[in-house]
Parts: sequence; C-alpha cells; structure tokens
Amino acid sequence: MNALDLLALVPLAGWAAHVTVLRRGLTRARRDPLTGLWTRDAFTRKARRLLRDKRAVVVLADVDHFKQVNDTHGHAAGDALLASVARRLAHATGADGVCGRLGGDEFAAVLLDKDGTAADLLALLHGVLARPAEGQPSEVATTVSLGWVRAADHSGEGLSALLGRADEAMYEAKRAAHGPVRAPLGRRLWAGLTFRRGGRRDTHRPAA
Repeated sequence: MNALDLLALVPLAGWAAHVTVLRRGLTRARRDPLTGLWTRDAFTRKARRLLRDKRAVVVLADVDHFKQVNDTHGHAAGDALLASVARRLAHATGADGVCGRLGGDEFAAVLLDKDGTAADLLALLHGVLARPAEGQPSEVATTVSLGWVRAADHSGEGLSALLGRADEAMYEAKRAAHGPVRAPLGRRLWAGLTFRRGGRRDTHRPAA
C-alpha cells in the first residue's frame, strides 16, 4: 500500500471512530444511569420483539415501602436498594430476556420460559429480592411485589395490555403481601383506567 492509499484511509478511520463514539453514547442514553437497566423506551422496543416468542412472560416488580427506606436510611441506601433489585432481576431474567426500569421503584422484564418453570423461578426471585442490598445493613431491606402474565395466555394482546394485566396482578400481590401473583385467564382488563406517571400508578376504577 502506497502513501496515497494510506492518506485515503485516514478520513475513513476517523469516520469509523466517530460512529463508534456515537453508538456508545446512544447506548448510554438508553440505559438508566443508576441501575444500568434499559430505560422505558428502550425496554419497550426490545420487549415487543421478544413477545413474538410464545414462551414470553411479562413481569412487573415494585419495591414495597420504598419511601420509608429513603426517609429512614437516606437516599444513598435507597439507591443501593434499587441497584440491588435491578441486578437480581436481570440475573433471573437471563441473557435471552430484557429488563427495564420504568421509573422510580418500578421495574419490568420479559423473560423466555423455556422449560415451563416461570412460576418457580419468580417464587425464588421473590425471596432473593427480599434480602438486604449488597453492602447495606440488614435493616435496609424490604420486599418486592411481583405480578406476571404469560403472553400465550392472552393471544393477540400487545405489550401495553400485558403490562396492564401484570400490573393488576402485582397490586394483588402487594395487597395480599405474599409471593408473585400470576394474572388469571379471562380476567377483564381495566384498559384506559390505569395511568402511569413517572413510574407510579394512580388507578381509578368505576364503582361496582
């Protein structure tokens, strides 16, 4: 290769480096800075692709009494708790799934239930999530409510509807104060009546 050929490669090399930097910056923008999980928009795009697989399971997780942890132990302890929940949820979801932080203390995941053991996996995860955050005293611990739904149980429903069902199941778990709750078959979804603001939910249902 002569000198002219080498000079011609210089702009190309510079452009390749520029593209690499842009891609890295875009990836960082799609990641939540505290937990490293995907942000809501990035999670939504990836989750929709996973829902093409009939083995997909949608999970919602919400930290119980999170405000109390912040108020009692400080925001640093609260941040450590959120980061711990994120790591444990991502580990349970596996490399084939996707996890996101929807906002505040609310997380979502789509995992592939390859061997039909999602219920057992989530029951185990529920116990793991209740352990104190790494490096934190035992007092800085709380439970995490989990709601989940199999995409195959509600054929034709998109991510938004499935998240709504998982959301209702998660609130049932929170009210009952026990392990993960699976969204039942045939249950009417209160579509359009659940509003998400900054990762928190305000649910308004008509009187019976």
